[in-house]
Amino acid sequence: MPQRTGLLLAPVPQRLTRLGGWLPLADRRTIILAPEAIAHGMHGARALQQALERYAGRSWEVRAASGVAEHEGAVAVIDQKATPKRESYHLTVGDERVSIVAHDAAGMFYAFATLTQLVRQFGRRLPRLQIEDWPDFAHRGVMLDISRDKVPTMASTYALVDMLAGWKVNQFQLYMEHTFAYERHRAVWKDASPFTGEEVLALDAYCRERHIELVPNQNSFGHMARWLEKKPYNALAEAPRGSKLPWGRLPPFTLDPQDPRSLDLIDGLYAELLPHFRGTLFNVGCDETFDLGLGKSREAVAQRGAGRVYLEFLLKIHALCEKYGRRMMFWGDIITQHPDLVGDVPRDATVLEWGYEHDHPFDTDGRAYARAGLPFYVCPGVGGWNSFIGRTDNTVANIRNAATSGLRHRAAGLLNTEWGDNGHTQPAPVPWLGFLYGAAMSWSPGASAEMDIAAALSLHAFDDPSGVTGRLAFDLGNMYQVNGAKSRNGSLLHQLCFLPLNNDWPMQRVRPGGFEETLEQIAALTARLDASHMRRDDAVLIADELRCAAELASAGAEVGAAKYARANDGRAASVRAGFRRAAKRVEAALPEYERLWLARNRPGGLPDSTARLRGVVAALREGAGAKTAR
Repeated sequence: MPQRTGLLLAPVPQRLTRLGGWLPLADRRTIILAPEAIAHGMHGARALQQALERYAGRSWEVRAASGVAEHEGAVAVIDQKATPKRESYHLTVGDERVSIVAHDAAGMFYAFATLTQLVRQFGRRLPRLQIEDWPDFAHRGVMLDISRDKVPTMASTYALVDMLAGWKVNQFQLYMEHTFAYERHRAVWKDASPFTGEEVLALDAYCRERHIELVPNQNSFGHMARWLEKKPYNALAEAPRGSKLPWGRLPPFTLDPQDPRSLDLIDGLYAELLPHFRGTLFNVGCDETFDLGLGKSREAVAQRGAGRVYLEFLLKIHALCEKYGRRMMFWGDIITQHPDLVGDVPRDATVLEWGYEHDHPFDTDGRAYARAGLPFYVCPGVGGWNSFIGRTDNTVANIRNAATSGLRHRAAGLLNTEWGDNGHTQPAPVPWLGFLYGAAMSWSPGASAEMDIAAALSLHAFDDPSGVTGRLAFDLGNMYQVNGAKSRNGSLLHQLCFLPLNNDWPMQRVRPGGFEETLEQIAALTARLDASHMRRDDAVLIADELRCAAELASAGAEVGAAKYARANDGRAASVRAGFRRAAKRVEAALPEYERLWLARNRPGGLPDSTARLRGVVAALREGAGAKTAR
């Protein structure tokens, strides 16, 4: 495998042969784009130019032809016969120059991306080699939640798109509930700092230059609380006064599928949103309709079943997608619960099979979709939400499971997701590990499965050739395991901050000293940031973000240690002291949390996110001041 050759490429190429020796990169050479490549190769060529200047101190000019062959540093052509697979390329670092042969514009862009990574690693001389490369998944996507408080600035979004494009991602989605500035619905988004139509148009163009399709993503059935809590939208709710579920009270959450006005609302949203996107795909959401049948549709569900009532509304949404010339994508969690209805799903709809744990049944569900003839994506997650600092091993296993199962059952794509549940408290660098590994596994799952993730992350995300920052982020993301207890959809280090203090779950599964050891290991890891050699312009910001996230995770460990002591007959005084220490950590971190948020994100959701953390401080203070911590 390429990793054994000392190369750090992400994704790992399908085929790579080292030829021995090195190609010195001389100054004042040219990047030649053959006539058929001129219209398609400029963006990738300019990225290579910048890398040569930054990492090798070399200035290369982009030209359409060269009068002197000896001045040619790289030559790029498009030849579909030589590289017959879509998006494929051949790259040769030879004795005198670099040669690129690509199937199409995307293939040429990806060849330049690989060459750029080589320059980033090796600088002024490149190892002689041959690469033959192509993607195993046609659609390789990333979805970013911008509806749970955190809406990134345009600069941050552009930077993320550039990073993903360099890893050969070709689809990007922004998950929206209420964060598009609909002209007729200002009351819904006025405090959210939403994306405007002009911003989406600009982002769509930016993505297209990098061979990424920006796919609209607007939830359209459940997850409508930001709408249904307000008048006049509340009248369209399945349960206008909310509903009671096993895990607690749910606000008005799901549209009433029996009310024609629900579909009218969705129709109006699509009419305004969709023209801003030039692609053909559209993610309509429709997941987690938790309260369906608990309110106005109770009788319909009793008569026809929850699955049938759900499907009837989904089919109406599908008709709207056809009306606007879009191909519908939808989350598959509800339809999977009703296998008898899978056959009624239109065959031009794409099911998004999502699951975020290492053992999610991607294989079982993928097989069912394949047998039904339904196109589907596998949709793992990067594991940042509900964690502060990530869940590395679970993320890696979850993505690997999704990719291998998806490939086995011929999934149309892989969509890697980053959610923001409970305040989107994880900073931007935390999901980069999952983004990188997901991109690699959607391109070449066979070659990339055992890649050196920490080293590749350090070089190609943090731009740290020392390897320190990538290893630190990798290890920090595994702190969730030190206490010995397993948790799903998050880390105990996050969950313990938000659970009621009188709830001792799951202390019976925690090993003695587990949380104290977690504190020690987090402190040791963050101290290693001083040895980082990041070359990014935002290196200081990244270090501060990781330190702040680690401090919040440490507060969770303090809570865990106190709860463990209480559950094991510890003294009340020591329990209260643990709660006090946790409260001080969170309170002290809040100003930095706010500063770091605003460095990359818009202000709209910040008050809601910090209110959650201030609530944690208040609860901990109350617990610390009581005579008994129970």
